[in-house]
Amino acid sequence: MKKRLIWTSAIVSSVLTASATVVGIIASNRIMYVKKKDDQLILEREITAKRYDEAWYANVPKSEQWIESDNGYPIKAIFLEPHDTNRYVIICHGVTESKVNSFRFARMFEHLGFNSVVYDHRRHGDSGGKTTSFGHFEKIDLKAVVKALELHAGPDLFFGIHGESMGAATTLLYGGMEDTADFYISDCAYSDIYEQILHVMRTTTPLRTTLALRLASLFMKMRDGYSIATVSPRETVKNIRNPVLFIHSIHDDFVLPKMSEELFALKQGPKELKLFSEGAHAQSFNKNPEEYEEIVAEFLMKYDLLTPKQEDRPASSLVTLSTQPI
Repeated sequence: MKKRLIWTSAIVSSVLTASATVVGIIASNRIMYVKKKDDQLILEREITAKRYDEAWYANVPKSEQWIESDNGYPIKAIFLEPHDTNRYVIICHGVTESKVNSFRFARMFEHLGFNSVVYDHRRHGDSGGKTTSFGHFEKIDLKAVVKALELHAGPDLFFGIHGESMGAATTLLYGGMEDTADFYISDCAYSDIYEQILHVMRTTTPLRTTLALRLASLFMKMRDGYSIATVSPRETVKNIRNPVLFIHSIHDDFVLPKMSEELFALKQGPKELKLFSEGAHAQSFNKNPEEYEEIVAEFLMKYDLLTPKQEDRPASSLVTLSTQPI
């Protein structure tokens, strides 16, 4: 009888271990190898929506660069330079997208007198990298892009960083680590990736417990060298001293607007918050392009981040920037 109990216990233990292993591998795969959008479909979508102008791109002064990341792979970047200026904005796209999705913001910053740098995150577009880490490794890649821009533009460089969704989280993670940019714009960032994945899991699957996510985090630590619990912009935003503009849509049910509100509350020093009344996740610009540009211009003017020539904009085109949710 005792021998039978030992054998039964061993079998049950083996089954549970095997099941946990299978769940951990499947769950970590879903996170590390999140399904990306097809690059050609992204391009066609942006052209159809008139957010990507092929004639503009063909004629704008530009140069392509391969930037070596300290993570050990090349990052594909494009330096767009319509102006003779030392003022640049680095633009970070969201997860599943590519640098093509950043051209709409490059046009906006061109209107505001800035050159820009668009690039592909790791495992996206033309860049290297085997996994997506939602900001953990991406912030190191962004650091490499910043260094490349500093070499390209010289010692008088003045620059900001704009990020959307995962790109916004990456921007804040970088800013909390380095804080070398003159300003940051965070569009629909998550404040903590563990909580964000849990929210998506609970709203799109029958799963309600944290077991699968905890197993995924454990296996990601073993397989990719980091825990998702460390990808937390709420911890790093406290270290950013330069101005930050937080943007979100009140109808975003993917990354909830309360996350940007939390980040805004935690950020010390100069900061602004704008919640748009139109647009789903990562759609604030697409639904409100003119107001979006006005909000960015107002933010830059408020903190003396525009040159006198750039500030020569019609007063009627600017709106009052609220520092509270609307």
